[in-house]
Amino acid sequence: MSKPDCLLMSPINDHLQARLEEIVTVHRYWEAEEAVAMLAQLAPTARSVVTGGGTGCPAEVIQALPNLEIIASFGVGYDAIDVDAARAAGVRVTNTPDVLNDCVAEVALALMLGLCHLVPQSDRYVREGRWEREGNMPLTAELTGRRVGILGLGRIGKAIATRLQAMKMRVVYHGRTEQADEPYAYYADPEAMARDVDWMVLAAPGTGETEGIVSRRVMEALGPQGCLVNVSRGSLVAEAALIELLEEGALGGAALDVFADEPRVPERLRGLDNVVLMPHQGSASHKTRRAMGDLVVANLQAQMRGDPLLTPVV
Repeated sequence: MSKPDCLLMSPINDHLQARLEEIVTVHRYWEAEEAVAMLAQLAPTARSVVTGGGTGCPAEVIQALPNLEIIASFGVGYDAIDVDAARAAGVRVTNTPDVLNDCVAEVALALMLGLCHLVPQSDRYVREGRWEREGNMPLTAELTGRRVGILGLGRIGKAIATRLQAMKMRVVYHGRTEQADEPYAYYADPEAMARDVDWMVLAAPGTGETEGIVSRRVMEALGPQGCLVNVSRGSLVAEAALIELLEEGALGGAALDVFADEPRVPERLRGLDNVVLMPHQGSASHKTRRAMGDLVVANLQAQMRGDPLLTPVV
């Protein structure tokens, strides 16, 4: 019995590749010499699309596959998927929440510790023999006792907050609405929150509503002693203003795992010493990526059986 056709939008890890090949016939979209021709060939038979959070699925792909039933995204964010086009075509969309909360929260904490305690600079200092030649490095700040504002107190934001409380930080948050059952103080305005905190951690989804939410004014309110941490989407931050403020010393520092135009990171940002940069590694552990892949497959299998989807967003 032949397996149903699945369009794979971008490269995936070996575990997910093997799991997919057990249940579907995989067609690699990024390898197609003629994408239009591939879509035309798959139009009668393709019932699923598997994609990454950064790759997504555009309307033209959805519309070219009239028998498409489900788009399963490997990641929490689904802003790169044309959700309106999927909904109009009656196509279900799933993502992989919860299984990556802990890993992303760990990375957020790693970024904060790295920036606060000058970990990258200290590593270079030792490797370059400067400790022996020049003596001890300057003293650093601490996280203990500092006030941190989390922008986006969803699943990941809550996991971050729990860890920061263990670091004896005072947690407040901003979100679309106040969550009455949470123990943290709520700010309706991100600029007001930025003015009152030492650190701001971004854990909100990338949507039209959140695009540019961390504006120049917000970063100016955070101030020359304040630090910005982003493990969500680069679109939340006015990146040009961020670079200018960091260069001028009007913002104390930034620890970034995501950027506006990945993987292209501005040279000016890469040249700054008051930043810590990671290449979008928030969920990039073996354990987490395996769990994410398993959830992608579980959603596909549920759709094929006619069962309720595990993590639907559409």
